Amino acid sequence: MKKSRLLLLSFILPVTACMQEVVEPEPYGVLPTERQLRWHEMEMYSLIHYTPTTFQNKEWGFGDADPQIFNPQHFDAQQIAAAAASAGFKGLISVAKHHDGFCLWPTETTNYSIAASPWKDGKGDMVKEFMQATHDQGMKFGVYLSAWDRNDTRYGSPAYAEAYREQLMELMTQYDELFTSWHDGANGGDGYYGGKKEKRIIDRTTYYEWHEKTWPIVREKQPMAMIFSDVGPDMRWVGNEKGFAAETSWATYTPRGIDGGPALPGASDYSESETGTRNGEHWIPAECDVPHRPGWFYHPDQDSQVKTPDELFEIYLKSVGRGANMNLGLAPMPAGYLHANDVKSLEAFGRKVAKTFENNLAEGARIKASNVRGNADKFGTKWLLDDDRYSYYASDDDVLEPELEITLPSEQVFDIIRLRENIKLGQRLDSVSITIFQDGEWASLASATSIGANRLIRLDEPVKATKLKIKLHAPVAPTLSDFGLFKEFMEPFTFDKNANDEQAKLTSSDFTIRTGNGLSKSVDNDPTTFEILTEIRGGVVFELKKPVSAISYLPRQDGQKEGIALKYEIATSADGKEWKTIRTGEFSNIQANPIEQTLTWNTPVQDKYIRFVPVETVGKTFSVASFTLFN
Repeated sequence: MKKSRLLLLSFILPVTACMQEVVEPEPYGVLPTERQLRWHEMEMYSLIHYTPTTFQNKEWGFGDADPQIFNPQHFDAQQIAAAAASAGFKGLISVAKHHDGFCLWPTETTNYSIAASPWKDGKGDMVKEFMQATHDQGMKFGVYLSAWDRNDTRYGSPAYAEAYREQLMELMTQYDELFTSWHDGANGGDGYYGGKKEKRIIDRTTYYEWHEKTWPIVREKQPMAMIFSDVGPDMRWVGNEKGFAAETSWATYTPRGIDGGPALPGASDYSESETGTRNGEHWIPAECDVPHRPGWFYHPDQDSQVKTPDELFEIYLKSVGRGANMNLGLAPMPAGYLHANDVKSLEAFGRKVAKTFENNLAEGARIKASNVRGNADKFGTKWLLDDDRYSYYASDDDVLEPELEITLPSEQVFDIIRLRENIKLGQRLDSVSITIFQDGEWASLASATSIGANRLIRLDEPVKATKLKIKLHAPVAPTLSDFGLFKEFMEPFTFDKNANDEQAKLTSSDFTIRTGNGLSKSVDNDPTTFEILTEIRGGVVFELKKPVSAISYLPRQDGQKEGIALKYEIATSADGKEWKTIRTGEFSNIQANPIEQTLTWNTPVQDKYIRFVPVETVGKTFSVASFTLFN
């Protein structure tokens, strides 16, 4: 009996020892936290801009709006949340306070809040209504709290910084579990400031005491809430407001301050924001924020400029499909709900995403690997098709470029390839290269870098295939968790346009530019060309042959900021000598979101001349891609 037991043990022990040798690969580099993993899984959410600024038809409020104008007659948080959910969004963020300083909840910190408005006789709480509607739609809720406050007379003093933290404490403790606390990088500048109407500049590296006093409030009260700012600490700004991450976009990132200073909101070097940092010091993936319309707030002249489902899908592929998350800005109308065009676009986009990815055309495929880690089933290729982000295929530690040969059950037509890594073990893959078997030989099909949490490769056109090969390239054993093939879902889509959606544009024969050489590139209908003026004090003078009720300015579109107009003055003249100013203002957020800005006035200009003066620009010059005048 003892001899039998010894024989049995002598058989079991080597097998057990062998099994124990096939261990999980060592983690590579910095790793995501649990809250970051949950955020990656969300993929998409929305951001709601709705403050008195909406009622002023402005992009940024100055902080001087009377709270009495904030009185939506048909506010419907449920309609807004339902439209977001129809798009497939997993979360909704309420802009609880934007730069105008108006708080959408009855805060104890300022009189400039919803309590001072006539809406619900000052007894409402719009943040709470957004939260409830969000939860009713099965989504997660978050808040945005602007650090800049153009209304508060205390702004710039220690008293305001303390009040800001009190506001944050209220939001972190009164609205159930939050998935994010969102902090903009805009800090300081012109504002109302309690009637002082001046410019205030703060030291962005010290004023808010982000790490010492402010963000610890979020960490204590909402430990699973992702903190957003330009440079983290949990997710970073992608560096543009187009919604696109770079073709190569690492989740790892090393924030850098300006001139060697600390990297903090509004005071950082954004040169690697789009790409991230290979082998960066922190896991700080990109968030791609982009408005559904050209601007973040509602403007009636943009009703026909809502992004189409196909445009949103491109953003999805270049944000979620590059390892980032997509944050789409929604803008309710003054009445308190989304325009029909916004709702229609969101529903169709949600249907497009769902239909595109509902069937993995690689399902049932046989996948043969050139190497499997320890020849163990737990690291085999079957885990690539189980739709689990964290089960994975892996190679041995000394096999850094394994190859996977995929044989589909039948010929398939596809135009999107999906790959994912098990990011619990880090972002390991440098790149992948994919070939396809056609006409009796292997031909190159696609390649990609920085796979990470999600990589969607969109082909130029659909292809037919039965066999593919994927070669993985990594500095350590790769841990690939997902492989999928999909065919983009297409359906016709049009907006319901009103007859007066667009104003009548003047043609080049209706006016003459009397400045410089005529600034021909500013009226050539080509947004890629632009003019640069070194002398800007006299502005740009138009000689008119027809009355003008509006003028639009499109800044340069080449990605550079030099010469972009920040503030403007519009003046008119009957003789070109005596001028009367009819409008002044700022082009809010134009550096981050260089869209066309349209300035309108109630009474059409009948004078012979109108002048556009760039009062303040980026740098010392003035640049313009196009001017458009409207009758």
